[in-house]
Amino acid sequence: MNGVVALLASGGSTNHTIHLVAMARAAGIILTWEDIDALSRVVPLLTRVYPNGPADINAFEAAGGVPTLMAHLHALGLLHADTLPAVGQFSDQLTTPRLDQGQLVWEAATPSTDTAVIAQPGSHFSAASGLRMLSGNMGNAVIKVSAVDPAHRVVCAPARVFECQHEVEQAYQRGELNQNVIVVVRFNGPAANGMPELHKLMPILGNVQKMGYQVALVTDGRLSGASGKVPAALHVCPEAMHGGALASIQDGDLITLDANTGVLTCHADLSQRYVTNTPQAATTWGRNLFAAARQRVSRADEGATYLFP
Repeated sequence: MNGVVALLASGGSTNHTIHLVAMARAAGIILTWEDIDALSRVVPLLTRVYPNGPADINAFEAAGGVPTLMAHLHALGLLHADTLPAVGQFSDQLTTPRLDQGQLVWEAATPSTDTAVIAQPGSHFSAASGLRMLSGNMGNAVIKVSAVDPAHRVVCAPARVFECQHEVEQAYQRGELNQNVIVVVRFNGPAANGMPELHKLMPILGNVQKMGYQVALVTDGRLSGASGKVPAALHVCPEAMHGGALASIQDGDLITLDANTGVLTCHADLSQRYVTNTPQAATTWGRNLFAAARQRVSRADEGATYLFP
């Protein structure tokens, strides 16, 4: 749990919500998105590192790095000091190494040496950290808000529905996304195609946002922690392949994504829609090879793994 708190204080990553859930289940612990959302609301944001700030990982290390961050969290009473880490004792996590006349010594972590990167004791960049859970008639999703400007955290716009990121790119090149829009990319979850990185989407949607339009992404796929300034509801569960609501969304449906209140909803009556769980992806040798894994894999909110069903 100390690792979850440190992750949240540094801005969070939606991918890590899946990894943490999977690792917890492997250890016999049930950790849910609801748990991570609840923690996120009480753990402050203590770092400004890309993408929620201009600094890189080198600047973070120079400001004190993980030991300084952990010491700050410990001072706030947010860590379990009785935890036995894999190596050493809990107190070792609050020390930092340096060379003294050629000898390695460990010293207690100091306060941040760059308060624009790691907040000083008694302060923070935000009272809550960067991850939220969204819920509504489209299912559950996770969103990273630490890099999203407050002006863009609530989007209500018509949907444009796609089944792969390449279709989104083609629509953008044709000028079809130059409007207020919520881009829905479905059949990209664990059971559909292994949940690939949708790396092409953020530059495209970022450009639409720069043109002055309200834009958001809703998908059962995933993005890296550097998901940028566009609000993105990721890992929607149930995914389209499992008959989730994404499979019934149509172009033009009005969707609201509200990262402040945790709402993800479609204003159409989805209960009257025919749901198809058949993606248009062509059958290939690769899809055949990994078919067994896709059939066994658990939902994203259960760790997206077939090792610990």
